[in-house]
Formats: sequence, C-alpha cells, structure tokens
Amino acid sequence: MTRLAAGAGEVVLATASAVLLLTGALFCLLGALGLLRFPDTASRLHASSKAQTLGVLLSLLGAALRVPPPYAGLLLLVALFQLFTVPVAGQVIGRVAYRTGAVDRSTLVMDELAGRLGPPDPEAAAEPGDTGSGDGAEDEPEDGAGDGRRREV
Repeated sequence: MTRLAAGAGEVVLATASAVLLLTGALFCLLGALGLLRFPDTASRLHASSKAQTLGVLLSLLGAALRVPPPYAGLLLLVALFQLFTVPVAGQVIGRVAYRTGAVDRSTLVMDELAGRLGPPDPEAAAEPGDTGSGDGAEDEPEDGAGDGRRREV
C-alpha cells in the first residue's frame, strides 16, 4: 500500500511539472507573438515583459519540481534574478523609446512625462558648436591644440 501511494505521488508531481512547463511555454509563445504583432513600442514592451516573465517563471518552477533540491534552489535564484532585472530593463527601454519619439504619444491613456519632457527635438541632441559636417573631426581643434589623435572615418 505504501508503494502504491509513493507511485501516485510521483505521478501527481510529474503531471504538475508537465502542466507548468507547457503553460510556461505557451506564455513564452504568446509573448513572442505579441512582440511580432503589436503595432507600437509600448505594446511590444508589455508583451515581452509580462508574458515572457510569467512564461519563464512557470517553466523554471516546472523544472524545479523535477530536479534534486540543490538544483531547484539554483532555479529559484534564476527566477529571482529574472524578477529583478526584467522590470528595470523594460523601464529603461520604455524611457529611451519615449525620449526618442518611438512611442506615439496620442495612443497613451495617461502621459505623466509630458509635463517634464517636451517633444523629442533631434537638433537639441547635437552638441553646441557642432556644424554637422559629418566628417567625424568636430572634436579636434583646428590649431592642433588637442591631444594629437584624430578619429578615422
């Protein structure tokens, strides 16, 4: 009877692991489809950060159920690393996209940065005194008073 109970527990564990792995793979697939299909940067960021993170976490949890405990601990550390890094990366990418004009501001429901950041101005990014000749030698003084190095173009 004990042997039968141990076998049933193994079946339940294997089934739970399989369900978690398949669900995680499905979320990763849906995140990838959203990344390809969504029209703008903000929507693509949402698909890549939310769905991919949940998919990876479910896959790691499903794998953790099937490996020995020391390896399961390592998989949980990978999951924590994922939880800490994905929101930061999404924030940085979204901020850069907003500042460079890659986000269509008319589609935003709430634009909290509009008061602090003006519309993107490509000429404001140019350095003062930049003639825009494009020869790559703008930083080098004409009289040779620099450090003697020139950038090759």
